[in-house]
Amino acid sequence: MALFLNASLSSTSKPHRHNLLKSKPSFSTTSATHLPLFLLAPNLKQQVSQKLTLSSFGASVSSATLVALLSASLFFVDPALAFKGGGPYGQGVTRGQDLSGKDFSGKTLIKQDFKTSILRQANFKGANLLGASFFDADLTGADLSDADLRSADFSLANVTKVNLSNANLEGALVTGNTSFKGSNITGADFTDVPLREDQREYLCKIADGVNSTTGNATRDTLLCN
Repeated sequence: MALFLNASLSSTSKPHRHNLLKSKPSFSTTSATHLPLFLLAPNLKQQVSQKLTLSSFGASVSSATLVALLSASLFFVDPALAFKGGGPYGQGVTRGQDLSGKDFSGKTLIKQDFKTSILRQANFKGANLLGASFFDADLTGADLSDADLRSADFSLANVTKVNLSNANLEGALVTGNTSFKGSNITGADFTDVPLREDQREYLCKIADGVNSTTGNATRDTLLCN
């Protein structure tokens, strides 16, 4: 009986070496890649996570950089180009420029932008300046004789000693401290020009002539008494 028990115990408690080798688990690198992320080694899991984070960050930086470059290309433009073509006919840069003595005589400059420019002794004789802007410009001594200045903007402009003989200023805008002191207005048409009362009184003292284009007397257009 004792011999039978010893034989049974020895046969069940001591497995053969051959069987142990067969049942030994294998952790090859190939099989590890197919394991779930939570079963991977902690350092490997962290490396995978960092790679994913860096990949997403790189994509975000690339997109942000592209947007920044596009924005810069829109805002950092050559300043000269910003005022290029200040009007449909005048292609030169005429806003905020020193154009003293320049010859614009006989040119078509409809809605041209001369804002804040220095136009001393500039020649605009016979020019078509319909709707042009001379806002805050210095026109001292300029020649605007026979010019079409309908609806032009002379707000805050310095129009002293300007030759406005036979010019048509119908509907021109004149506001602020615009001054016509010393100007020649013989035959000029001021129809519907909103002049300050002191300017109107001054111009009425020197007003004379009839506009050859409209046939209106200068004094009548100024509503002189």
